[in-house]
Amino acid sequence: MHQKNHQARSLALFCKVIDNYGDIGICWRLALQLEREHGIAVTLWVDDLVSFQRICPEVVINCDVQHIGTIIVRHWLNQDGVFAADDVTDIVIEFFGCDIPPVYILAMAQRAVKPAWINLEGLTAEQWVEGCHRLPSSHPSLPLKKYFFYPGFTELTGGLLIESNLTLQRQKFQQDPAAMTAFLGQFGVTAAEMTSLKVSLFCYPQAPVAALFNAWECGATAVTCLVPEGVAADAVQLFLGQSAKAGATATRGALTVRVMPFVPQSDYDKLLWACDLNFVRGEDSFVRAQWAGQPFIWHIYPQDNDLHHVKLNAFLQRYKAKTQSLVDMSLNWNAVKGVVSPHELASTWLLLQADLPKIAALTSDWQQNMLANGNFTANLLKFIDGI
Repeated sequence: MHQKNHQARSLALFCKVIDNYGDIGICWRLALQLEREHGIAVTLWVDDLVSFQRICPEVVINCDVQHIGTIIVRHWLNQDGVFAADDVTDIVIEFFGCDIPPVYILAMAQRAVKPAWINLEGLTAEQWVEGCHRLPSSHPSLPLKKYFFYPGFTELTGGLLIESNLTLQRQKFQQDPAAMTAFLGQFGVTAAEMTSLKVSLFCYPQAPVAALFNAWECGATAVTCLVPEGVAADAVQLFLGQSAKAGATATRGALTVRVMPFVPQSDYDKLLWACDLNFVRGEDSFVRAQWAGQPFIWHIYPQDNDLHHVKLNAFLQRYKAKTQSLVDMSLNWNAVKGVVSPHELASTWLLLQADLPKIAALTSDWQQNMLANGNFTANLLKFIDGI
């Protein structure tokens, strides 16, 4: 029997970075919420400190153990090491089946009160997760049991991660034009550009960015696109006619592109809140876009055999994306029917642009539906308390 959650005071979270920023982004938000809202001492094991530093500037590269606030961050260098039972925390979470060190698992089994062992799975809207959520799996040779815990979009899943004060923070920011102007101003956005259609762009390299830029450039509506350094680098550099470094900018036709630095997660949230449309990717920014209350287009992490297309369609169906232009842009952006032509993307964009006010009006209903499922972190701890 593991230690009950009302007694649990420590937690180890293991993260291997596969999708550059999504994995560590999710784990860092979870670590912060566990510590700040639930008083749990968190140790975060992560193998890629470079990616981590881009979303959390306090991270020191080439440091085996460091404290960020009260959270211990350990550089997960290899699968070896020496662990005793006393080194094991009350709760052990491995993110997305990252295979925590066997020597750590052995120490878990040696602990008098066994830890709660959770495999935190990736987010999907597919219905099958409801049957797998919270299922146990016994270790083949040790007296340990691991439970699978899925975030999701229904009451039969773990829900979505959201901090207790996020909605109020967002509403306060979005109701303060001066705050939004000051925030975007630090990235060079001018007063004139504040009245344009403001778009944030975060995508994988295969997104049809050049075709979208062409549609915006040739359109009748002024568009200001903010893109983090290193994202869609080839298309951005081609448009700029110069290196796509933070601070670089160019205007052609109706389109202004501004390259911004990677920012801490709290500032990325503000970017999503301040823009009229957000292109997001992976899982972390995808979830944050849903809490931003603005229209968004999701670029899903590519998988073998186009399994990501199944996940995309499952979400669009769950999202009740009845606005056909939103569905079409999502499918074209992810090349569900093959590489889209610039002409087709431009036509899809015009229809989506016309529907943006209608899409924005639907985001509030979606947020209320997601809030009704409870927040992910509290749901996770409640589950741990009951096993």
